[in-house]
Amino acid sequence: MSKVAIVTGGTRGIGGAVSKALKEAGYSVAANYAGNDAAAEAFRAETGIPVFKWDVSSYEACAEGIARVEAELGPLAVLVNNAGITRDAMFHKMTAEQWTAVINTNLNGLFNMTRPAWEGMRERRFGRVINISSINGQKGQAGQVNYSAAKAGDIGFTKALAQEGARVGITVNAICPGYIGTDMVRAIDEKVLNERILPQIPVGRLGEPEEIARTVLFLASDDAGFITGATMTVNGGQYFA
Repeated sequence: MSKVAIVTGGTRGIGGAVSKALKEAGYSVAANYAGNDAAAEAFRAETGIPVFKWDVSSYEACAEGIARVEAELGPLAVLVNNAGITRDAMFHKMTAEQWTAVINTNLNGLFNMTRPAWEGMRERRFGRVINISSINGQKGQAGQVNYSAAKAGDIGFTKALAQEGARVGITVNAICPGYIGTDMVRAIDEKVLNERILPQIPVGRLGEPEEIARTVLFLASDDAGFITGATMTVNGGQYFA
């Protein structure tokens, strides 16, 4: 069975940790990225993981990108839809551009990546689709109506597609991280982090990207073959779905 995996947004943060963990577990990993050439090249040099540039908001780019990965590495077995952006604003100030940008990447990106991969997985009667949603797709978040809507949509996408994939050997699951110690989160003002964010997390700390990566590894494994349509909540007890 093929052990080729694509991780979108796979060169930094959670995606970078997932790419590394999959490689260490024996997968041939393709790390997708959208725009930061310098960071992608540094990641490739550090890890030896090949990087592929395309924008997940474009269906044509995704289809071409997946074809290129399969030509170089082999048939795709594991797809981790991790790419995401934020364009935060209170709703009364949110622009149509902010709304559309987030929906196109964080929700439409799942269709754009999964649809071109789906036929091959069906033919081979095996596949793992793992969608990185968010705690804010479960509970909502002021100032993130666009992001919360997209991430909630990711969960609905997961539940519906899991029903279609089950009889042909494809599992589809979602992971909802809480506050994870990525560079973006650690850049938050220390006072805000300590007084407003950490007190909401019962375990009293941020999660680590590697903890999300280990959840991905489990869902990608043969041991998780009976798990599909699930939402894995990884947030230190901050919210119970």
